[in-house]
Amino acid sequence: MQQGNTLEQGHADRDAQRAAITRARNSLGEIILGKNDQITLALSCLLARGHLLIEDLPGLGKTMLAQALARVLGLSFRRIQFTSDLLPADIIGVSVFRQDSGDFEFQPGPVFSQLILADEVNRATPKAQSALLEAMEEQQVSVDGNTRPLPEPFFVVATQNPGDQIGTFPLPESQLDRFLMRIQMGYPNEQSERELISGDDRRSMLKSTEAVTTPDMLIALQQSVKKVHVSDALIDYIQALVRHTRESADIEIGLSPRGAQALVAAAKALAFVEDHAGAYPDDVQAVFTGIAGHRLKPSGSTRFRSPADLCQHVLDSVAIP
Repeated sequence: MQQGNTLEQGHADRDAQRAAITRARNSLGEIILGKNDQITLALSCLLARGHLLIEDLPGLGKTMLAQALARVLGLSFRRIQFTSDLLPADIIGVSVFRQDSGDFEFQPGPVFSQLILADEVNRATPKAQSALLEAMEEQQVSVDGNTRPLPEPFFVVATQNPGDQIGTFPLPESQLDRFLMRIQMGYPNEQSERELISGDDRRSMLKSTEAVTTPDMLIALQQSVKKVHVSDALIDYIQALVRHTRESADIEIGLSPRGAQALVAAAKALAFVEDHAGAYPDDVQAVFTGIAGHRLKPSGSTRFRSPADLCQHVLDSVAIP
């Protein structure tokens, strides 16, 4: 009898999680029009406990997507506008001397929130950019010799403009690697753009949007993602993809072991979002450009110049087992 009750509870929990995922996707889709693939990848990234980099031209909804994620998922949110005069203390906080007590008191910076929007992250200097490194990797910051934990869950969603625009500082490879996934928004289709032009203001809609999860629910969803089945054959496929990135004449720097781990985590998260019985090769292929595009360095002789073309070349070159 107890086993039956446990089984029923497991089914109920799964149904509740499926309902939460569906509501989150629908709510995000009402705000970010015509971008279902980007919404699915962004949700998958956060459920895989990863940080998200959104790269594209200004005005395509990068900031709106980050704000919508925080609102819909019920997370505390802070936005940091990265500029050329931004200092590390503006991000992580600073110790202030209190004359009445004769002691220093730490004033937390905006990084002490559950979802941080690092807006136009590549407009800040490398020194300011590096202030996020420890937070993204260790979920903590060190100030004046003291280590301070960050909230749980903790995500960084960063936006950046294309590197050829004026006033940008390219992110170093070490920091790019801290982002589990990089996506691009792209222009909306004609129908979605018409609705954006003639319909309600998306920022007003965002204010009235209610959260469909809580931080605790999101942590439970992340735990469920870890349990998604990955077969030995799929691991073989992922290793073959990774090996090809290291051996191909078109690629100077291939995927690292951390990149391979990111592929597995993202594929499991996407499989969970799409309600698959386990992670499939289709899931790996769907996340591959987002995972590998900012990690691969093309060789000087390759004809595949864009990250998307290079990643598609890798996928086309490796057979599915």
